[in-house]
Amino acid sequence: MFCHILDSPFFIYYHYITTMQSDAFRFQAQEDFSKARNKAWINEMQNIMHPDKKRLLSLNDVKKILKPKNEVYIGLKTVPIKKIVGSEGRYNDFDNHFLPRSNELKQRWVNIDQAHLSDIVLPPIQLYELGGLYFVRDGNHRVSVGKAQGVEFIDAEVISLQSEVQLPPDVRLDTLLDAVIRYEKRVFYNETHFGDLTDYWDLDFTATGRYDVIYNHILVHKYYMNEQQHTEIDFNDALVAWYKTVYLPVIAVIDKYTLLSDFKDRTKSDIYVWIVKHWDRLKQKNGNDFSLDEAALDFVALEQASHARHGSFFTRLKALLQQYLAE
Repeated sequence: MFCHILDSPFFIYYHYITTMQSDAFRFQAQEDFSKARNKAWINEMQNIMHPDKKRLLSLNDVKKILKPKNEVYIGLKTVPIKKIVGSEGRYNDFDNHFLPRSNELKQRWVNIDQAHLSDIVLPPIQLYELGGLYFVRDGNHRVSVGKAQGVEFIDAEVISLQSEVQLPPDVRLDTLLDAVIRYEKRVFYNETHFGDLTDYWDLDFTATGRYDVIYNHILVHKYYMNEQQHTEIDFNDALVAWYKTVYLPVIAVIDKYTLLSDFKDRTKSDIYVWIVKHWDRLKQKNGNDFSLDEAALDFVALEQASHARHGSFFTRLKALLQQYLAE
């Protein structure tokens, strides 16, 4: 009976149709992969002078900047695929649009695309949520195919990494750093009333975590002030005293020796942190009589010596390359 069913014209026709349809989907999926690879190549050429713009965000790189506090299991939810902007482990395999960067990804990519074309429901992907955006734990190829096919939503199992900083959908690593620094400045100014107390609004940095350093400097200054007083010094008074007797004198030395010209793309507050740290080391080594001016000049001399060493290396490397090309 079963053999007769297999030999029936209906079953033979059905098998023929499904086989043809499967072959058609396979061919279409291979075409889709070729188109995705071409788009990835165009994206790479368009950003050849700015390679960071085409890189997919690494979750670990973002975590180093945002420093999430803890993990919370959210569970299954439907996620807008446009909010998936990075990956935990496959960020070198796909570009910032989740386009495949290598033909080595073809077989799995084509298999998933063929399943999509065949309306086969695949298991949910796994994501981390951080700052309102998502990073792939498992399912990078499914996200790549989904974005290539214009899918708007995807089912995912989500773990949230808790952070107070919210990220824009077009975030890159360089713009992320700026966003976090702006957030840290806003929090510092709001919590300490620094601008209102000093009328100074240009306490700017080019690295994260610096406002915590400044806060600790103020607390240390408050501690030493309290040692000389019978009553507790108010934090606001300590802040103003630190600004006038510590911060501004260091800034005056930076201006005196035009140190900002030696550190392109940095701020006076950056240099303040470096010089104070260097000054503390010098005083521990040479005694408290080591002056601020001496510390500043010694710091610049060390930096210039370091640049000279690097410069001489690259000069030698350039000469070797020229010699090699001439042979």
